[in-house]
Amino acid sequence: MPRTIAVNTWVWTSPLTDATLEPLARKAAGMGYQALELPLESVGDWDPARARDVLDDLGLAAIVVGAMGPRRSLLAQAGDVGATQDYLRSCIAAAATLGSAVVAGPFYAPTGATWRMSVEDRSRVVRELRTNLEPVAAEAASAGITLAVEPLNRYETSVLNTVEQSLDALAPLLGAGIGLALDTYHLNIEEKKPAEAIRAAGSAIAHVQVCGSDRGTVGDDHTDWPEILRALDDADYRGPLGLESFTGENATIAVAASVWRPLAASQDELAVRSIQALRALGT
Repeated sequence: MPRTIAVNTWVWTSPLTDATLEPLARKAAGMGYQALELPLESVGDWDPARARDVLDDLGLAAIVVGAMGPRRSLLAQAGDVGATQDYLRSCIAAAATLGSAVVAGPFYAPTGATWRMSVEDRSRVVRELRTNLEPVAAEAASAGITLAVEPLNRYETSVLNTVEQSLDALAPLLGAGIGLALDTYHLNIEEKKPAEAIRAAGSAIAHVQVCGSDRGTVGDDHTDWPEILRALDDADYRGPLGLESFTGENATIAVAASVWRPLAASQDELAVRSIQALRALGT
């Protein structure tokens, strides 16, 4: 069966709001996308019940994506743990309203925050992350939702960069409530063999995001897409593939992701060419 292909509204705008959600949803549906990744940058940016009605009318599924902005962290040294737990609870509630099976994101520290860690420091960070993630994971599991924790490249975080690190750090929590979100952009930077990393992640994979190796258009890059898709099949992942890219227009995400130049002739072209490439690969 063909995979569900989703697109993140970050391709066009940030933050997503009630005013921008419907026109972007219509645009995505017109391009052939079957689901929309909905970033919740700040609670209240958009109304989950209204979003559900819009997406239902267009026949689009929803995937909730979290954003780890400044001071949003499950590590006390990098932010406000209690406020971050409350934020994740809001993401879970939004996902429950929308029927999203996952909430995906780098749920440990602010994106773009990096620091050096000794072996002892990393052990402490992992213990703290497990402790602070555990109660929220239990609430997600009770709601039938998985928090898909995303490893990021070394320039965006010091905490979780590889699949191996993520499996080790999250091992006691993996299962109901916690899985991994894999992004081909980060895999391309951090993994010696991205396809083998996908296979190693196996049943822990809860969500997958895709884009070109330059964070641009799928298929206009050096990624071995047939091998990536074979690896996902071998890992028995049949969930959505979510196109995630960014414009340089927004102040927060573009800086954290180091998007300093246009990645395609237009954002619409990036989205159209990506879904065409994915469908041509048999997804």
